[in-house]
Amino acid sequence: RLWNKRWRQKSYEILNLTVMRVVEISSFGGPDVLRLAERPMPVPGAGEVLVRVSASGVNRPDVLQRKGHYAPPPGASDIPGLELAGVIESGDADALALAGLQLGQRVCALVAGGAYAQWCVVPVAQCLPVPGSLSDVEAASLPETFFTVWSNVFDRGGLQSGETLLVQGGGSGIGVTAIQLARAFGATVLVTAGSDEKCAVCLSLGAQHAINYRSQDFGAEVLRITEGRGVDVVLDMVAGDYVAREVACMAEDGRLVIIAVQGGTGAQFDAGLVLRRRLVITGSTLRARSVAFKATIADSLRSKVWPLFASGKVAPVVHSTFPAAQAAQAHALMESNQHAGKIVLTWEP
Repeated sequence: RLWNKRWRQKSYEILNLTVMRVVEISSFGGPDVLRLAERPMPVPGAGEVLVRVSASGVNRPDVLQRKGHYAPPPGASDIPGLELAGVIESGDADALALAGLQLGQRVCALVAGGAYAQWCVVPVAQCLPVPGSLSDVEAASLPETFFTVWSNVFDRGGLQSGETLLVQGGGSGIGVTAIQLARAFGATVLVTAGSDEKCAVCLSLGAQHAINYRSQDFGAEVLRITEGRGVDVVLDMVAGDYVAREVACMAEDGRLVIIAVQGGTGAQFDAGLVLRRRLVITGSTLRARSVAFKATIADSLRSKVWPLFASGKVAPVVHSTFPAAQAAQAHALMESNQHAGKIVLTWEP
């Protein structure tokens, strides 16, 4: 079997790499519908590069796509995967030069699809150099959550130094990123998590308070901790009946940012509180936004966040890695909610 694998890999090289291995969704359903397959190599166009992928991040939207609940935006690959790390193999030389990148450079990148593959076409503007001495696995865990947190907590939510942030699901990939970035920029961080173990992880990452939502009323705890004032910004991945409790524990001029609806799309809340406290309820998705929009976020990350890796104020949090052939097991772990931090797939060189 090992000989066959090596022979097939060598044959790809002989055929000028016209075929690559990918993880594809054979049909909508459970984790077992993920399978290894062969696809034609993608070809980069204007403003794009071809990246040889070493590692691919696993995220909740990948699970939704696998179940048939989150279709790729028009023009995006049907191969799942929103983030990756690897080496730039070829592409638009002018765009690379403009971005300060070069062939052979290690990068991590956000994509609208196609990251579960040995090669992936990426807009140059969505590539970032791998920070410092991070491994490819660590780098692949960064783009989706860092782009999302920056866009929603800092751009839409307007979190400022001295304010208080509540993160729902502090042990998730989004959560561990939000904790670190909010602390690095001078905010006080409260989180909810589903176990005492996850609460401990959140505290170790810099959260000042962690609330086990299975045993405590997070709304009451937030008001107790803030002495009745409430929080300035809420990052919500649940929605549903959480919205009413969040509105009730927000400070004046607070901002509630909804980025997922794991608890359902319907919500009833006290609109009078929204009026009296001048609250803002907003939300966004990132995957279908334009390259130009994502490029703006990438520029902010490169200038304001990437230096924090060198100083040690921010670090990747990887819970588990799986070979790409075990993508089904990776998705099963994601759905079990037994992890704290990111899950990453790896590709053989």
